[in-house]
Amino acid sequence: MPAPDLPPPHPLRKRLLILEFSCLAVLLLTMGWFSSQNASAAPLNPAWLIIPALASLGVFLSFIGLMYLRWVATAEASNRFRHKLVFSLLALTLISVWVYGIAKTWLSLTAS
Repeated sequence: MPAPDLPPPHPLRKRLLILEFSCLAVLLLTMGWFSSQNASAAPLNPAWLIIPALASLGVFLSFIGLMYLRWVATAEASNRFRHKLVFSLLALTLISVWVYGIAKTWLSLTAS
């Protein structure tokens, strides 16, 4: 039985996937690099933390973009407002968690 014809993917989908996995690779590489730093050597400059912070933001934003394409862009017109509302609340929650994590990390660095 042949599969039904699927609609073509959104043009931004491929770019968002590339962005998400590129940022994830940068995030993992910086985590590995930070863990390999010797604690007895000179302390790590906090400015280096901007790299994983931006990489994690890229992962979050591309995830949110892909979620938008899947949930809102493909929703029927009658359900679109409800989908946009739920998506907006979820996106706001995800970004708030990211901001909270970055703020707590920065405050813990400046406290010591």
